[in-house]
Amino acid sequence: MIEPNVPYDGRYTFVRLRYTQGYRMAWSADYPQMERNFMTILGDLSTLRLHKKVSNVHVLDDPALNHYPVAYLTEPGYWIPTEQEAEALRRWIQKGGFLIVDDFYFDRQWEVFEKAMLSVLPNARIVPMDVSHLIFNSFFHIKTLVGMTHPATPLAKAEYLGIYEDNDPSKRLQVIINYNNDIGDYMEWSGEGWYPVNFSNDAYKFATNYVVYGLTH
Repeated sequence: MIEPNVPYDGRYTFVRLRYTQGYRMAWSADYPQMERNFMTILGDLSTLRLHKKVSNVHVLDDPALNHYPVAYLTEPGYWIPTEQEAEALRRWIQKGGFLIVDDFYFDRQWEVFEKAMLSVLPNARIVPMDVSHLIFNSFFHIKTLVGMTHPATPLAKAEYLGIYEDNDPSKRLQVIINYNNDIGDYMEWSGEGWYPVNFSNDAYKFATNYVVYGLTH
């Protein structure tokens, strides 16, 4: 069940993207508990004015998305945007939107995601990220990108990739991609003892850095 969206009021609102084609419910993985847990942690860590107990879900071509600078897309291995959705998301990114992509882990899922992402940004180059990039130092100082794995398949070593404006690493990072990882799942179940504490802690650190980067760039 999708909860009602909170009206825009200037406070930071966690925004999740809902796709309408492909495996339609994949977009909702970890919803809404992940959002609630993350916003509680982010509210305690930062001075951001934010909504802790509510969050938003928007389709990719919802004009209301333009109120929000950061959005989260999960399970992109099942994401097949329409032309209209791809165009709308392209405009949002080009206007300054920052996209967080999370939770996929094998070759077929990568192929589906890459095709979808290139329909949004046809000229984009998807490149590996280095720990020295500002996004890994925007709030927490993340010392290494080695160690995390996807919770569904611990043999898959996490990779972090990005898309830059004009494919220029000196310009704004427009998309951050968590491949072989699922920070949403780690945050959803962080209080249940299902996963190693260090992985849950790292998931919150990555998510916090992503939001801070997106809000300041």
